[in-house]
Amino acid sequence: MTIAENVALVRENMARAARAAGRDPGEILLLAASKMNDADRVRQAILAGVDACGENRVQEMLEKQAQGAYEGAPLHFIGHLQKNKVKQVVGLAELIHGADSRELLETVSRVAESRGLVQDVLLEVNIGGELSKSGFAPEEVPAALEYAAALPALRVRGLMAIPPVCAAPEENRPFFLRMQKLFIDNGGKKYDNVSMDFLSMGMSGDYTEAIACGANLIRVGSGIFGPRHYGAPAP
Repeated sequence: MTIAENVALVRENMARAARAAGRDPGEILLLAASKMNDADRVRQAILAGVDACGENRVQEMLEKQAQGAYEGAPLHFIGHLQKNKVKQVVGLAELIHGADSRELLETVSRVAESRGLVQDVLLEVNIGGELSKSGFAPEEVPAALEYAAALPALRVRGLMAIPPVCAAPEENRPFFLRMQKLFIDNGGKKYDNVSMDFLSMGMSGDYTEAIACGANLIRVGSGIFGPRHYGAPAP
């Protein structure tokens, strides 16, 4: 199947999941996670109607941006952002998904302030409590939002999470539901520079489950571009 055909299929699945949950399909954004796909394939996804493109790696993002890959769609950074790479991402990515610590929030705000702009971010929640993943523990979210609200050049736009790897998509439902509760509970609080606009969760294997649990921004890679080919290891 072509990229355009894959996007159309994902859209059909999104709409079906949204209607089953009593939701408007138009309120859910589709982000193309374009890691390891070249500029031409990114352009094809944009022409097919994705709402945004997301990159996991700073260098890859910079290379494709220089080639005009993202023209016509917002660019998000969806990978783990190291503090020493913040200067390369702030102002280029419209939304940073993985704001996973107070130190990173402060660094992003400082760089953004030095450039005279406000950077939008999502707080990353380690919803499964996995030692291998970064992010705020669920119980830390209110304090993290309060901390972020005091930073002058930062705007929190919501929450994101990647649940533990499960054998079947429905096994992620408890994690998605817990994220939905965090999103709703904290959305009712009033902080400066904080708005609960986006609940980013769900990827190629489980986005319909995520939509059923309230996600309004899903990140789909292989479902759009096909399987990633990492190549053989170097000898």
